[in-house]
Amino acid sequence: MVDTPSQSAEALFEKALEVADKHLSAAAAEAGPLADYVVVAMIETAVNRAVDVAGHADIVDMLRDLATQIESDMDDEDELEEDDA
Repeated sequence: MVDTPSQSAEALFEKALEVADKHLSAAAAEAGPLADYVVVAMIETAVNRAVDVAGHADIVDMLRDLATQIESDMDDEDELEEDDA
């Protein structure tokens, strides 16, 4: 099977997520009691850097997609909790 450009981009993005997660975990461990704040601060730092790379419009679109995904996950969790009750 031949990789299509979208499959290659997806594989690269998955690898990038692995690298980011590794460094996020290391930063949180280093931060000790500030870990929760560091994780949230890294979101802001990452967004600012991403805007420099991809531009405002692309990042806004990505953040909207991410917010929709987070809300969907929340709704799924709420449904599971209601089913368990």
